[in-house]
Amino acid sequence: MKKCCAVLLSLLPLVAYAYPIDVDKQLDGVKLDYTTYDTDYDIGSITLNNYGQVAADCKVVFKNGPEAPRTRRVQVAAGKSADVTAKFNRKIIKLRIDLSCKPG
Repeated sequence: MKKCCAVLLSLLPLVAYAYPIDVDKQLDGVKLDYTTYDTDYDIGSITLNNYGQVAADCKVVFKNGPEAPRTRRVQVAAGKSADVTAKFNRKIIKLRIDLSCKPG
């Protein structure tokens, strides 16, 4: 019984590296939804879903403390989705994402 419990405990993850993600969005007439992910301790990502009838031109800025912000530009076609990621040099403690989209 002790061996069974030891095996079960060893299968549990000991360290969770989840970090908070704040999103500041400015959607100028675009029907867009997003989902954020803490992919790894130094990688953040966001999935953009365009539910509108027109394409969306988006600018995504990832900020992680004192490091330089990572800017990504993506066009999301009508009815499609796009994944955007950023890798940092340091461990992410709190990720801030500025999302601004306009009709394209």
